[in-house]
Amino acid sequence: MGSNIKTDSASETLYGIAELAEAHGVSQRTIRFYEDKGLISPRRVGGQRVYTEHDSKRLSLILRAKSIGTKLSDIRTFLELYGREGEGRVRQLEFVIEKTAAEIEALEAKKRQIDQTLAELKLIHDGARERLGRRRG
Repeated sequence: MGSNIKTDSASETLYGIAELAEAHGVSQRTIRFYEDKGLISPRRVGGQRVYTEHDSKRLSLILRAKSIGTKLSDIRTFLELYGREGEGRVRQLEFVIEKTAAEIEALEAKKRQIDQTLAELKLIHDGARERLGRRRG
């Protein structure tokens, strides 16, 4: 997937944009979009984007959050809360708990509404079928 590049103190896996896109199953355009939004910040070597394992992990988090409908502003807050060395991890977890609780509540309310609508539609459907059967029969 990535290539090992020797840095000052250790070997570090770095990715080009094509490698990162392929590894995450997204387009290069998607990665550039998240860069433009300031959610990932690759290094530049010459004119080429170079991504670290940290960038790859951030992209995984972004994609997971987007897959469940999280707004970009909430993703940004989540990522910023972490801090440079994880010092904001407790605040980050509190944020996740708050946001997921609110989303769970909203989805459960929608589910109750869907269940009510479905039950009403079934009554209408069954009643119409019964009336039609009597008229034909």
